[in-house]
Amino acid sequence: MDLNTNLDSDGKLPNLSSTIEDLRLVANHYQGDCLALLELLRTLEQLHREICESLFLESLPSNRQALYNLLRDIETSGGWPYIQRIKLRSLLDVLSEAAADQTSALEESGRVDAE
Repeated sequence: MDLNTNLDSDGKLPNLSSTIEDLRLVANHYQGDCLALLELLRTLEQLHREICESLFLESLPSNRQALYNLLRDIETSGGWPYIQRIKLRSLLDVLSEAAADQTSALEESGRVDAE
């Protein structure tokens, strides 16, 4: 198995840059729309899972030399691809901050009595 098959001179997949740019445009289009961006992230995560669990697993090396080449590529090219999920604690912190900001704004406008 040749790990450089179908890669361009920079080690990237050709014809993927337009798809990446399209995804950036979609994300920018929905800037500020939390639900739409969440759906985009879920879709990307699902695609990642599908590729990993089917196509990637089926293409894993069948001999030691090819496995060595794969592991060397993973080590030198940035490791294993991972889609990080937002931590619940981070989400709760953001929500708490937003609630505090909203309360402060209401207090400043005189709508809520400070306790």
